[in-house]
Amino acid sequence: MTPALPGSERVIECLKSLGLTKYEALVYIALLKVVSATATEIHEISTVPRASVYPVLDQLHEKKLISIARSTPKRFAALSPEEGVAIMMSMIERDAADAREILSAIHRERISHEPSSEELIWNVYGIENIQRKLTDLITSARHDIRIITHPQIISPELREILDDKADKVDVEIVTHQWEGTNKGKMRVYVKKHPEMPRELEGVKDMMAGGICIVDNRRVLVILGTDKEDAVALFSESEGFVRFFSRYYNLIVDWAKKPE
Repeated sequence: MTPALPGSERVIECLKSLGLTKYEALVYIALLKVVSATATEIHEISTVPRASVYPVLDQLHEKKLISIARSTPKRFAALSPEEGVAIMMSMIERDAADAREILSAIHRERISHEPSSEELIWNVYGIENIQRKLTDLITSARHDIRIITHPQIISPELREILDDKADKVDVEIVTHQWEGTNKGKMRVYVKKHPEMPRELEGVKDMMAGGICIVDNRRVLVILGTDKEDAVALFSESEGFVRFFSRYYNLIVDWAKKPE
């Protein structure tokens, strides 16, 4: 019996993630150790049960990872790792493309049959959960990110993510305070809040928060910056997005005006 090579368990797990079963991985690895082998020799090298060797060889041949010599007895040889991994990756990409197409069709079908009155809005409680949701939204953006925010919402980690994301998508921010002058590739409009009536001073912090609109189809509306009491509403509904997009545009137009 051929001794196991260092890292053999790891490579088996990797091959399983590429679509092979454990026995398929063991047989493929065994064949890479020799120029060619019979089914009996493969059983001895791989430790795969004798009764399972031929079905496994058929599966590997179907996946185009081995070749068969029409000798007596038959001999089998593995494709090189470069060719084998490339074939497995192409199968994954093909399956992923098929899955995306089928799932998208299922999703479109669901949307087309949804009652127009059903517009789901989700609640998010606590500033840490809100910042996690905001991070998810920002990292998933494909086209643009538009934010109106209290500076307390944009943590250093979020600012770093926004800096990186600005290399790939359009990022626009309106805030009343921005630390430092480095805005990277983001468009940042710093605009002081209008003075509030004295009788509303007590609720100023409670009303602080912001809006994040991603790709003009997902909106997170934040109210408050307190660790526990902050709350946010998240929705992808058309009416919700349309309403807050109009609100955002009004604020941006105001922010762009000179003092």
